[in-house]
Amino acid sequence: MPRFRRTIPVDDYVLDVLMRDIIGHDGEPATYLVYIYLYGTAARARWRPVSASLRMLAEATGLSKSAVQTALASLRRRELIVTTADSATSIPRHRVLRHWRT
Repeated sequence: MPRFRRTIPVDDYVLDVLMRDIIGHDGEPATYLVYIYLYGTAARARWRPVSASLRMLAEATGLSKSAVQTALASLRRRELIVTTADSATSIPRHRVLRHWRT
């Protein structure tokens, strides 16, 4: 039996525009990888915010914590995610934004 049983649809914009813009133009493949991970996790959770620390994201993507931190800052700057936390030491929640859908 396959380990992964659920297919997640990905918007054309993510594949056709964001990939070329983030990886090709900005030269930030780690940013695109973190976004794809958050996108998939949020889609599975019916677009609820994803609770994930830098360490959790680093382990899930295979990136370093500093690369994830830089990627998250870039995603926030591009308004592709919104990050909230109850306190400075709590695990942040990342809400994936899909502004092209409005």
